[in-house]
Amino acid sequence: MMYNKFIKEKDKLMKTEELKIKYPSGFELAVHMTKEEMEQHIRLIAALKMFELGKVSSGKAAELAGISRVEFFEVCGRYRVSVFNYPPEEAEKELFKDLETVRKINRR
Repeated sequence: MMYNKFIKEKDKLMKTEELKIKYPSGFELAVHMTKEEMEQHIRLIAALKMFELGKVSSGKAAELAGISRVEFFEVCGRYRVSVFNYPPEEAEKELFKDLETVRKINRR
């Protein structure tokens, strides 16, 4: 069942949806995680793979994983996912967004 929900993340309201998945009973015990840890890990792994395949930007992948882009890039390194899989036009857009973020921080 999917449903819309709003969560507050870093002082902004973010609309979210929920996706249920089925897994074998006791699977969380087999992977030595709580259900919450397993959910977070599945979101992270899905974000990493979608980013690696070029399906989503690093920003969207980080959002799915529930971490910042900087943290996402650090995780990419740990999981050996290249952060340089952008087409040139996408890399340019991301760079300009990052520069704008730095400018906003410096204005404070």
